[in-house]
Amino acid sequence: MSLRFAAVGSSQQADLLRLWAGSWREVYAGIDFEARIPWFTEHMAALEAKGGLRIGAFRADGGLAGFILLDPATGHLDQICVRHDLKGDGVARALMAEAKRLSPAGLTLDVNAMNARAIAFYRREAFEKTGEGVNPTSGLPIARYRWRP
Repeated sequence: MSLRFAAVGSSQQADLLRLWAGSWREVYAGIDFEARIPWFTEHMAALEAKGGLRIGAFRADGGLAGFILLDPATGHLDQICVRHDLKGDGVARALMAEAKRLSPAGLTLDVNAMNARAIAFYRREAFEKTGEGVNPTSGLPIARYRWRP
């Protein structure tokens, strides 16, 4: 699949928010992520105000295939989301390659400890587990990972 990477603009925000809510709903079916969209919108704005990047992976037809939310100053990968129907098509690998390109000194991330698919992906991408914690919003356990070139 041919992808183009670019900042996600305000005209694509609704698509990004639907993709985010749908992606998380797959992992935590019992949580109403649509109700959390206002929180996530504020969260993105706060990260971007500090220099964070919202980068989309766009298909040839212009559709949003996935996105990352990254703080290149700290190397923290806050979000990586892929459209459900495109999982397994290399979108996540391409997004991760873009995150590594934008943060060549390394990346850190937190992942929900029960998200086995994501953890397997991060391990394939040469991330190492560095710790554990609790998500301050959901109260659920998380694992911390780091990638160094």
